[in-house]
Amino acid sequence: MTDFDEIKKKAISSKSKKASLGKDLDLDKYSMNPSPHSYYDDLTVFSKEEQKTLRMSGVEPDAHNRAGTFVMMDNSVVHSSVSQDGIEILNTGNALKKHSWLKDYWWKAVAVDTDKYTAYTELEGKHLGYFIRVLPGIKTIQPLQSCLYMSQDNIAQNVHNIIIVEEGAQLDIITGCSVSHRVQRGAHIGVSEFYVKRNAKLSFTMIHNWAPEIAVRPRTGINVEDGGIFLNNYVSMQPVRSLQAYPTTKLCGRNATARFHSILLAPPHSELDTGARVYLLGQGSRAEIISRAITTGGNIWARGHIIGNAPGVKGHLECEGLILKEGGFIRAVPELEGVNPDVELSHEAAVGKIAKESIMYLQARGLTEEEATTTIVSGFLDVKIEGLPSELQSELDKVIAASRESML
Repeated sequence: MTDFDEIKKKAISSKSKKASLGKDLDLDKYSMNPSPHSYYDDLTVFSKEEQKTLRMSGVEPDAHNRAGTFVMMDNSVVHSSVSQDGIEILNTGNALKKHSWLKDYWWKAVAVDTDKYTAYTELEGKHLGYFIRVLPGIKTIQPLQSCLYMSQDNIAQNVHNIIIVEEGAQLDIITGCSVSHRVQRGAHIGVSEFYVKRNAKLSFTMIHNWAPEIAVRPRTGINVEDGGIFLNNYVSMQPVRSLQAYPTTKLCGRNATARFHSILLAPPHSELDTGARVYLLGQGSRAEIISRAITTGGNIWARGHIIGNAPGVKGHLECEGLILKEGGFIRAVPELEGVNPDVELSHEAAVGKIAKESIMYLQARGLTEEEATTTIVSGFLDVKIEGLPSELQSELDKVIAASRESML
C-alpha cells in the first residue's frame, strides 16, 4: 500500500468525525462542484468592486510591491506568478506532479483523520491551493500575496496549502480570504501545512473578509526547526456566521520561536472560536499568543494552549477583550501545561466594557462621548507586531482602520 493509499484510507474512516470544537457543519448542503473560472494574466481585469474587496483583504490587484501572487476563485486557480528568483509558487496539485519528494510533507503537519473537514479536503478536493517554497538562503525582497476568493453562492471552497521555507530563508506573505458581494452563503474548508527549516523565518499575515452566512473551518499545522521563527498575524473584523480555527505549532528545534497575534471582532450573529496551540519541544524555544477581541453582539472564544516540554522554554498567553454592546460574549480560555521542571509559562486576561472613567477623562479634554469611545477602541486595536515587515504592518493598519470605521 502506498502512502497515498494509506492517506485515503484514513480519510474515508474519518468522513463523519465531528470536530472537537465549533458547530458541526452539514457539508452535503453545499455545492461541491462550482462552475470553473478562466485563468487571468492580469487581476486588474476584475471589476472595481471586486478589486475593492481584494484590497480590504490586503491583496493588491496590480501586484504593486509584491514578490509574487496566487489567487484561487472558488475551486479554480485563476492566477499564479512570481517576480523574484529563488521562490516557487504553484497550485498544490501541479506541485505534487513536479516534485516527487513533496509526498514527504503531504499531511505531515496536519493529520488527514483529524476530523470530517480534513477528510473532506482529501476526498472531495482536487489538490488545489498554494504551494510556496523559498530556496535556502533566499529572503523575499517584498511580500508575497495570496487570495482565496469565493464568487458563487452556496459552494464549499476547498484548499490544501503547503509552505516550505528552506534553511536560512525568509518569507513574508499576506493572505486574504474574501467573498463577492453576490455571495450570501457558503463554506470555506482550508488545510495549511507550514515547514520552517533551520534558521529560517516565516511571517504569515491572514486577513479574513467574509460575509454574514459563511462558515469557515481552517486546519493548520506548523513545524519549526532549530533557530526558526514563525510569526502569525490574524485579523477578522467582518461578519462571519461561524469560524473555528485552532492552528497547532510544534517548535521541534532548539531556540525556535512562534508568535501568534489575533485581532477579532464579532458583530451580531457571528461566532468566532479561535486560538492557537504551541508545543515547546526544543530546548530554549519561545512562544507568545496574544489576542485583542471586541464584541458588538457576537460571540468570541479566545483560546490559547502552550505546552512546555523541554528545558529552558518560555511561553506567554494574553487576551484582552472589549464588550461594546449587549447580546454577545467573550470567553478567554487559557491553558498552560508544564511537563519539564525548567519551564516558564504565564498568562493574563481581561474582559469587560470600556471604563467610564476613561471616557470621562477624554470628555474633560473636549471630546464627545462618541469621539472618546472611538479613540479608546483605536488605541486598543493599535497593535505593533515585533518582527513584522513595515510593508505588512502598513497593510494591517489600513485594513484595521477601514474595518474600525465601519464598526463604529
